Amino acid sequence: MFQGTIVADRPMAAPFGFGQRPKPRAPLRLVVDLGHAPLSRDWWRGAATLVGLTAMVAMLSPGMEPLAGGRASATLDGEAAEQSAALGIGTLAGGSRTGLRMTETAAAEPLAEAPARTRLNRFATIAPGEGIGRLLVRSGVAARDAIAAETLVRSAGRRVAVGTGVSITLGQALGGGQRPLERMTIRPGLDLSLVVRRQGNAFVLDRIAIPIDTRPLRIRGRAGPGLYWSLRAAGASPATAAAYLQAIGGVVEVGSEILPDDRFELVVANRRAASGESVGGALLYAGLDRSMARDLQLLRWPGERGGWVDAAEATPELRSTGGAMRWPVAARITSGFGMRVHPILRFARMHRGIDFGAHWGTPIVAAGDGQVIRAGWAGGYGRQVRIAHGGGLVTSYSHMSRMTAAPGHVVRQGELIGYVGSSGLSTGPHLHFETIRNGQAVDPMGVSFASRASIDPGQVSAIRARLRLLLGR
Repeated sequence: MFQGTIVADRPMAAPFGFGQRPKPRAPLRLVVDLGHAPLSRDWWRGAATLVGLTAMVAMLSPGMEPLAGGRASATLDGEAAEQSAALGIGTLAGGSRTGLRMTETAAAEPLAEAPARTRLNRFATIAPGEGIGRLLVRSGVAARDAIAAETLVRSAGRRVAVGTGVSITLGQALGGGQRPLERMTIRPGLDLSLVVRRQGNAFVLDRIAIPIDTRPLRIRGRAGPGLYWSLRAAGASPATAAAYLQAIGGVVEVGSEILPDDRFELVVANRRAASGESVGGALLYAGLDRSMARDLQLLRWPGERGGWVDAAEATPELRSTGGAMRWPVAARITSGFGMRVHPILRFARMHRGIDFGAHWGTPIVAAGDGQVIRAGWAGGYGRQVRIAHGGGLVTSYSHMSRMTAAPGHVVRQGELIGYVGSSGLSTGPHLHFETIRNGQAVDPMGVSFASRASIDPGQVSAIRARLRLLLGR
């Protein structure tokens, strides 16, 4: 009797491998990665395939001889070359000659001499130190005709400036290469054209009046990142753009108080001829539509030194009267004007004003008569009030705790405008006081403040009527 365990699921191996299931072979691949398993059986098979394909391409590729179309054509000569040149475009080396030359026929008769031009049209410009007579002689006009024409132009009573253009028509040549004057046109002014023309053996002068449109030129646009270049892009001349910046610079600080979205408006005196030429004049109106502060409507108004008035408030721009300055607070000065190390930022920077070490809530008064042009938050300056005093002078009061002035208000010297605080970038309660002249910060210790100039109440209606006329409102 046998005892043991029979394993049914493991057949016994046949001797010498008979009865075993063969292992499956890998499929034959012609595409082999030659970077994998170098010198292996697969690698050699891939290399052989590459060599075979390369040889096949070399055998099937065309030869290296030039194509038939690239061969040089036969050289043409005679009539064939002439016809080819007429139909094609020649090279620069050959002068780019094209077309056929025309050969004269029996109908052509030779001329004993070439015909001379009976008239010549010329244009010349008056040079410095040169009169009309010398210009005509330089242009080939006979001396007698040049003197007569200059006399007629002078009789018109208009001065001819250097650089004025002259149109000249000359007649048939005389002896010595000179020609008689047939017609001359000159423009001594925007509104007048003078014509000197021959009438028989003499000359007559025709005065031609040119209609002039004197309506002012109106320019508007967005301030953008650079106000000057925005003015130039809108059509203002360099002189007009400079006059505008100078006008508003006495009220606002152009470099920091004008935002890119603010809108400017100018009215400039202008003379435009019916022929299209125009000459610009003086700046008549300088407006600024401000998004974060009071708008400006500066109108040129006759008066001492041709001052400006703010038509929005019907008050003139202030001019200096030599009045004495008054300190805005009753406190000691803790920091002067000039370079210093900033107490918060801890690096050297320009201190554009002076600091008064006053207690919280100390009253702040206007240092001089003027008009409030700003009252609001000003970034690191905190709550700030700015007052224009005329003559390009502006005072600034910063870090207030509370403001009592509003944009557009006219204040007197010593009038309350706010209270000391520590708003903005500040280490404690104090007043930062600045004086700005023509857009540049100056030391308040050396400034004599301005007083407000009064305006005749009867002129208010005239100012506003002038504004409506310029703006068409």
